[in-house]
Amino acid sequence: MKTGPSQSVDSPLLRVAVLTGGGDKPYAYGLVTELLRLKLGIDVIAGDDLDLPEFRNQPGLNFLNLRGDQNPDAGMMRKMLRVLAYYRKLIAYAATSKADVFHILWNNKFQTFDRTLLMLYYKALGKRTVLTVHNVNAGVRDGNDSWLNRVTLKVQYHLADHLFVHTNKMKQELCQQFAVPASSVTEIPFGINNSLPTTDLTPLQARQKLGINREEKVILFFGNIAPYKGLEFLLQAFQGLVAKENGFRLIIAGRPKDCEAYWTSLYSSIQEEIRKGVIVLKLEYIPDEETEVYFKASDVLVLPYTHIYQSGVLFLGHSFGLPVLASDVGSLKDDIVAGETGFMFQPGDAGDLLRCLREYFGSDLFRDLYRKRIEIRDAVAKQHSWELVGEITLGIYSKTLGISRIDAVSSSNSVDSSVGRNAHV
Repeated sequence: MKTGPSQSVDSPLLRVAVLTGGGDKPYAYGLVTELLRLKLGIDVIAGDDLDLPEFRNQPGLNFLNLRGDQNPDAGMMRKMLRVLAYYRKLIAYAATSKADVFHILWNNKFQTFDRTLLMLYYKALGKRTVLTVHNVNAGVRDGNDSWLNRVTLKVQYHLADHLFVHTNKMKQELCQQFAVPASSVTEIPFGINNSLPTTDLTPLQARQKLGINREEKVILFFGNIAPYKGLEFLLQAFQGLVAKENGFRLIIAGRPKDCEAYWTSLYSSIQEEIRKGVIVLKLEYIPDEETEVYFKASDVLVLPYTHIYQSGVLFLGHSFGLPVLASDVGSLKDDIVAGETGFMFQPGDAGDLLRCLREYFGSDLFRDLYRKRIEIRDAVAKQHSWELVGEITLGIYSKTLGISRIDAVSSSNSVDSSVGRNAHV
């Protein structure tokens, strides 16, 4: 395992390994950035996607690029070899790691192995494990739940020393469905996306980039396309909208994820709207530097999901001050104030979504959108700040290790400011 230059450092009392599992880059970036601000000793286990200049030569940071390139277009054999190589490196790292806490943000490719044998391995090494639960049971959402899935989830939830969730509903499900003690679960805010580059690009300039007129009313669907996201209901509602009214445009920005038949069916149903130009398709991964164009060009973000606990896209929209129309699933309504930050509609109901669209475009929220966008952006930055997430997270790390938060911070702050380690394995 190759590491960066060796440098002298006062070893912090609290060192944490953040295992990203190749998951949501903005979330991992936000957490790591905040832990750095708190001066903790950190090992970041990630891949090329997080191998950023900001993480190089940082005090107390050891970046381990164990995952490397994760090109989704690689051949099957290439993918298998890189996954096996990653597990080999991860197991070797854990055996020699000085980290006291392993914070698992997402599991890796082999869920059953990660939830059982890998967790037992960490325990055998004496590591404290903290798990952020983004989906209590994604198998239910994706329609592939099974006895094995539920059993291995329960094993991981009980082997972890502590669990983080983003909503009270998720905590209740963990306790009721998987018999997790309430004392082992802590609810934390979903940190706002602070990884995206932003410029002084104006909404008008963003629209010009996309070929959209100033007067048009622009609806945005953003992110991966999957059956549980209910895009068909938005398409049906939009078709009902433009059948009687002019001046609307729907942008679909994201790529289908393992659902070719699903997307083919949707695509065949919107040929007329595509031909007329009222539906704009950008069926690909949207790079970070282009994301602001879509959110600044839009008047509203729609989340027609049929099953979800919480949505990072919702907070991404709010970070740009964009109102959100969302289906009443999971805990989405906890972060939408009707008439102030968006509106709610019934899941799986295109008619109710059509009603919601008309309500929004006839509301004071839309008419006063410029001022409201500023209010939404400022409010979400405060309520979902990574500073708040970091304070709670540090408290749980300390509790898990049986040390006081003050001891953890003061000892972590002893890290020499000249230290920064970076490793590419």
